[in-house]
Amino acid sequence: MASLRVVLAEDSALFREGVRALLDSHPAIADVREAASLPQVLELIGADAPDVVITDIRMPPNHRDEGIQLAAMLRDTHPSVGVVVLSQYADAELAVALMNAGSGGRGYLLKERVSDVEHLVAALFDVVAGGSAIDSEIIDELMGRDGRTASSPLERLTPRESEVLALIATGASNNAIAKTLVVTPRAVEKHINSIFAKLDLPVGDDTHRRVAAVLLHLSGGAGTMSA
Repeated sequence: MASLRVVLAEDSALFREGVRALLDSHPAIADVREAASLPQVLELIGADAPDVVITDIRMPPNHRDEGIQLAAMLRDTHPSVGVVVLSQYADAELAVALMNAGSGGRGYLLKERVSDVEHLVAALFDVVAGGSAIDSEIIDELMGRDGRTASSPLERLTPRESEVLALIATGASNNAIAKTLVVTPRAVEKHINSIFAKLDLPVGDDTHRRVAAVLLHLSGGAGTMSA
């Protein structure tokens, strides 16, 4: 297994040191550097970009959505750097915001999962490889599920709809999907509307439904996923 260089961004010193100790104990982690604020993590990345960043959602200076901001910035400045966002709560809206520009190289995990170091390190490798890691509780919240669903609504999709959904997961626009599949944008729109209906996504903001569908696709319909 290759070694990963990690930047750990977390303003709680106690939690940060706990995660640091877990990562240092794993043979696949080569190096861990720490930051306690958005400016500090940006400085570390600018000096020597890591393979992956683990970041809290809320950090100084404003304790709002700095982790989401960081993930968005790195899409432009360091596209090869993976980002795993940690949160105390299963916040579907923040997961949607994280994945709005594409799901590749991004992860969203609950902090309670971090004690399982193998699970955490597997998620890091997933995002570094360009995949995604999404906590199952996020999927359940987006779908209004209780976590006991026996079968996946993804099974309702046709092969073409599954293909369209997979392309949406890459961040492709409707026009880009149309070009890839050699169909009209209107045909893509019809497929997407059918996908929303078959996945039982409530009528509302299309951006939210689009990302909710992607998260479900990435999860495989249930459980924490690896894309």
